[in-house]
Amino acid sequence: MNIAIIGYGKMGKLIESRALERGHRITGVVEPYTADKAALSGTVICKTIAEGGNLGGADVAIEFTGPNTAVSNIMSLAERKIPLVVGTTGWYDRLEEVKRAVEAAGSSLLWASNFSLGVNLFYRIAEYAAKLINPFPEYDAGGWEIHHSKKADSPSGTAKTLVERVLAGFTRKQTPVWDMLNRPPAAEELHYPSLRVGSMPGIHRLIFDSPADTIEIIHTARNREGLASGALAAAEWLLSCSGPGRPVGEAHRGVFTIDDVLQDGGV
Repeated sequence: MNIAIIGYGKMGKLIESRALERGHRITGVVEPYTADKAALSGTVICKTIAEGGNLGGADVAIEFTGPNTAVSNIMSLAERKIPLVVGTTGWYDRLEEVKRAVEAAGSSLLWASNFSLGVNLFYRIAEYAAKLINPFPEYDAGGWEIHHSKKADSPSGTAKTLVERVLAGFTRKQTPVWDMLNRPPAAEELHYPSLRVGSMPGIHRLIFDSPADTIEIIHTARNREGLASGALAAAEWLLSCSGPGRPVGEAHRGVFTIDDVLQDGGV
């Protein structure tokens, strides 16, 4: 599989390393600030997608940049009909616009708030727990998340998806509150604030609390390995590629999420 990497920061470099281990090729890199061009011989390197043409004949692109650039990157790659996996968060207010553009172009997009298998299992566990606890009014629900100080968005995309899943099962709560509260939360509000500090990859904590006890569900990321592995597995699924060294098939067309990959057992 020929891969273009959009964003050559820590995640981009890790995806490159894991892709090569899985027998894939890096044919293009889009990164306006990279100083690591010596490590990318034989690869099309450009500051913008517009400069990169077909990105060295890429079969698929993987994008981890920032919320201010993600949508324009998606649109540019859709125009070129290069299937795209997007791990950037913070742009979902434009999701419907993006879906229409990708479908109109006849291209492919697979997005997720988090590509880690562990996080996606965490989502499902949390949603099931919320449904189990919902009938018992003595239990309240809330939580918080922590990420490194360089993270651009707050709350995290992972937190938003987690709370969305919890609200689907915990019907006594209807409204997420992300910011600091200088008052008691209303009964229908689920408080889920954020902390940004140091180099922490990510901690998400969900709490169900009663006067008698506390139930906690926690996901702690030790590093970015799970994100990189999941994004590559998603790219392989998007190209109908069963695994390293296998021929690339016809790409799935349309807009998909990590749930489509998990349903097929691709991660």
